[in-house]
Amino acid sequence: MIAKVIGPKYLAIAKSWIPTMAVWGTAGGVALVHFTDWRLFLDYVPYINGKFKKDDQ
Repeated sequence: MIAKVIGPKYLAIAKSWIPTMAVWGTAGGVALVHFTDWRLFLDYVPYINGKFKKDDQ
């Protein structure tokens, strides 16, 4: 379906870029987590989330 819209040439070019975009996306995600608050992201990880529980006393 997509090949009919953009053509087989551009579909082949797009397929060759998939690994590159996956690597850049992963690197960007790691950089985002690195330069922001780790706890903000780790609150969504179930096992680690339990370690950050606050005692409201």
